[in-house]
Amino acid sequence: MSTGIAIAVFVVAYLLIATERIPKTAAALAGAGLILALGVVGSEDAFYSHDTGIDWDVIFLLLGMMIIVGILRRTGVFEYTAIWATKRAKGSPLRVMVLLVLITAVASAFLDNVTTVLLIAPVTLLVCDRLDISPVPFLIAEVLASNIGGAATLIGDPPNIIIGSRAGLDFNDFLVHMTPIIAILLVVFTLILPWLFRGSFSVDPDRAADVMELNEREAIRDTGLLIKCGVVLLAVFAAFVTHSVHHIEPSIVALLGAGALVLLSGSQPRDYLASVEWETLLFFAGLFIMVGALVKTGVIGTLAQAATDATGGNALLAVMLVLVVSALLSGIIDNIPYVATMSPLVLELSNSIPNPTHAEALWWALALGADLGGNMTAVGASANVVVLGIAKRAEHPISFWDFTRKGAIVTVITITLAAPYLWLRYFVLA
Repeated sequence: MSTGIAIAVFVVAYLLIATERIPKTAAALAGAGLILALGVVGSEDAFYSHDTGIDWDVIFLLLGMMIIVGILRRTGVFEYTAIWATKRAKGSPLRVMVLLVLITAVASAFLDNVTTVLLIAPVTLLVCDRLDISPVPFLIAEVLASNIGGAATLIGDPPNIIIGSRAGLDFNDFLVHMTPIIAILLVVFTLILPWLFRGSFSVDPDRAADVMELNEREAIRDTGLLIKCGVVLLAVFAAFVTHSVHHIEPSIVALLGAGALVLLSGSQPRDYLASVEWETLLFFAGLFIMVGALVKTGVIGTLAQAATDATGGNALLAVMLVLVVSALLSGIIDNIPYVATMSPLVLELSNSIPNPTHAEALWWALALGADLGGNMTAVGASANVVVLGIAKRAEHPISFWDFTRKGAIVTVITITLAAPYLWLRYFVLA
């Protein structure tokens, strides 16, 4: 009974989110409310369980970084970066997109991709405002790039942290095994941008000329605050990168950074809280509860187990199945709870494969499938949801299908290229 309720509520809520018949936050919270009211999960499951509840690490990481970005915005540094990027691209929207995509992808490898899009989205909005063009294609391109770039390292995408912990893989393992294919995928993604977003690069020459005449240094409004923000951000980023040494969760780092910056800047609550995307945080909370119900009732576990059982002991088939299934399911549900559920099954499957190279390939298939599959729909990855929230707040809403039409194409292309990489590296050349 509980299983049927969990599936029915999730499917209906997902359809409402996809069709946008009602606001996505309302659909997610209503679904979560039904799950709780009908007793599918209790408060212990929803609010305190690491496996079936709200991922508070994600919520508070977002909250902390939103506060930091809100204070940083007051310095004028986003305007500075927007003018600098536009001038370097000589006012060409396509060159601007390529530049911002590359910055986003590289930054996402060394920060988590949610933090990266929180920092780059305001710059994008300002660039497009200066050029008087729609920011929607640029924001979509950047979040797709963030999910691709974030897959390259242990800390770049939250599912990688889960995989690294479960499989005993460290930062260097991800660099050696994931970075080569991610670099290839990033090149391919950059090359298809003109085709993927065709029709989005027209700009008024006079508008571009006006931007070229601007002095970016005049955009900085508060040098003292910028220095304080820079010091705090450097400390936060350093703590993110050295997570494997001190083991302080990124969410705690972000909250400490936000608290320190609030004190150093003397900001009032009405100032720094105004930048928090409350709708996005509530949407995540509702989504986590609904997905947690699928985890508790065994729905996700059953699907994952069926996928692993279908391999029949064939290591190559197992790797390809994990890759494809992970991409599909991560596109439908958030890839964080999916990987949390799938990783124990991959561990069990890897233990049954005698060849250690083939067994390790399962983990890279899971990482590639989950990280790249997160691009498939608007709710496949945390960064997607954050960018949609920022776009809506800036009065440039991105619909579920606007995102998914582009994201699905990129997912198919990247997964298609990842498959031969796994085959060649771990089965042919091993």
